[in-house]
Amino acid sequence: MLLHVGLRLIGIGMVGIWGHRKGVGLHEVLATRWDSVYYLNIADHGYTSPMVPGCGLGGPTCKLAFFPLYPTLIRAVSAITGLPASWAAWAISLAASLLAAWGIFAVAEKLYGARVALFTVALYAIVPHALVQSMAYTEPVFTALAAWALYAVLTRSWLTAGTLALLAGATRPSGLAVIAAITVGAGWQLLSAAGKRSTEPLPARGRRARKRPTGRLYAAIALAPLGWAAFVLWVGHRMNRWDGYFAEQEQWGSTFDGGAFTAQRLRDLFTHPQLSLNDVVVAATIVTAVILLGVLALRRPPLAVWIYAAALVLITVGGAGFFQSRARFLLPAFPLLFPLATALARARTTTVYAVLTGTALVSAFYSGYLTMVWTHSP
Repeated sequence: MLLHVGLRLIGIGMVGIWGHRKGVGLHEVLATRWDSVYYLNIADHGYTSPMVPGCGLGGPTCKLAFFPLYPTLIRAVSAITGLPASWAAWAISLAASLLAAWGIFAVAEKLYGARVALFTVALYAIVPHALVQSMAYTEPVFTALAAWALYAVLTRSWLTAGTLALLAGATRPSGLAVIAAITVGAGWQLLSAAGKRSTEPLPARGRRARKRPTGRLYAAIALAPLGWAAFVLWVGHRMNRWDGYFAEQEQWGSTFDGGAFTAQRLRDLFTHPQLSLNDVVVAATIVTAVILLGVLALRRPPLAVWIYAAALVLITVGGAGFFQSRARFLLPAFPLLFPLATALARARTTTVYAVLTGTALVSAFYSGYLTMVWTHSP
């Protein structure tokens, strides 16, 4: 946890110094801009009031594109503590980023040991868009829920896994990745248990059947999609059409085309001379994520862990629109860091220091670029 905080402070410090030179405070930059505006408006005024100022995208119903758990937490924390909504939102994200780092460490330690877990957390703190972990965005809350849901799967705490998947599904559209991981993982356990029962002698079958948590597996499968489905159905009811949520996403320019849009933007890197640094970093992140997903598969992690990472990559690569935010969409895909963390765990100490120090500094400068030079949402 101290390592994670220390590495994150490098990036936040760079933004603070850069912002001070421009006369902008950290709170303004990290808690009141871009998507944060929508979450704060929902927390203060709900979904039904008009967005003020008006929406640039999404039309008059633009707020319906944002899932409810984070603004609900903001409203609750603000009411309990008396903090303004923006400060409550920022505090939630900072606390959630620590819970996320802890959960990532727990999952990695369970699979590969403490040393690999340490480097996984270190890499997670300095990936290109790591600054979002310290912003009033949903990624910190979502990553914390996802990490602990996967840990619950690894420890066979199925009711906890299903409940956390429910909450993750109410946090972001990509909650589908957590839902898929939990339902597939629980389903695989049920199939494995059924196969074992069919090969056991009759006297042992009854005793073992009573010990297997079959009911909890079914409960996890039932619980996991409820948060995501409930919000999508509610939006459909509000818009008087069954596909209302997807229609709203289309208004925002966000659809699923199987990767055609992403492929076109990657081709643009070689054909359009005027591209931003963000375009290059996002493209490199996408390509790296696809490669790491293949490497992760070769390492044969537990099915739920790989399904979660694969679903996030599929959602990110297969979506159309918002290319500049794709690296942020991949931020919760921490299992992709396991192969890199394993390599660092085997490297010499001097190599480790050089890699982590250099990457942390580059990540910090890029954080400054995203907030002080880049003019769109990270």
